[in-house]
Amino acid sequence: MTADSLLLSARDVSKALVGPEGRIDILAGIDIEVAVGASIAIVGASGSGKTTLLGLLAGLDLPSSGSIRLDGHALETLDEEARAALRRRLVGFVFQSFHLLPALTALENVMLPLELEGEPAARTRAREALQAVGLGARGGHYPYQLSGGEQQRVALARAFVHRPRLLFADEPTGNLDRRTGAGVAELLFALNRSHATTLVLVTHDPALAGRCGRILELVDGRLVADAPA
Repeated sequence: MTADSLLLSARDVSKALVGPEGRIDILAGIDIEVAVGASIAIVGASGSGKTTLLGLLAGLDLPSSGSIRLDGHALETLDEEARAALRRRLVGFVFQSFHLLPALTALENVMLPLELEGEPAARTRAREALQAVGLGARGGHYPYQLSGGEQQRVALARAFVHRPRLLFADEPTGNLDRRTGAGVAELLFALNRSHATTLVLVTHDPALAGRCGRILELVDGRLVADAPA
């Protein structure tokens, strides 16, 4: 993989915590390369380190050892403010629990990342993003007035509204019933294609993982498989 095509990489990344009973190794010796435009699923049993790895790749936490590079920036050399600025510029997030702000309407939730960037057309772009996920008429509704599937679609609109180069999704259909989850997954990949966004997702759902180009499998914090879906 050439440097120009490489958006994200992890080199010999490990993560350990020290608790009352001593050192706990959560991840060990992780090596990953993610090309521009790739779609990658991270799978494994509960406790295998999937969400920890996603957080490290996104710069939400730092590894105990090893190096993670995002768009050429070594995350471990940046302070939290610099990592946050890089995320705002490059990254979108979708979580299992939606993470919508309850005091804001759907439109205001989608506007938020644009307003943080000082985007003057935040309201117009947020309306367009809600329209793209089929919720153009629900912008004035608060999260409690929306179903779970609708809330996740608002979260997708918020994740894509600033046109990120990289989207991290942690169990994006985990809190949804099968039919609603399938609809959200379809929308996720449609937005991924239309925005040419690189996708890295964590999932327990084999069908969702199978829609990605590659599947990475973790067992007890170690990468045991990296193969085409």
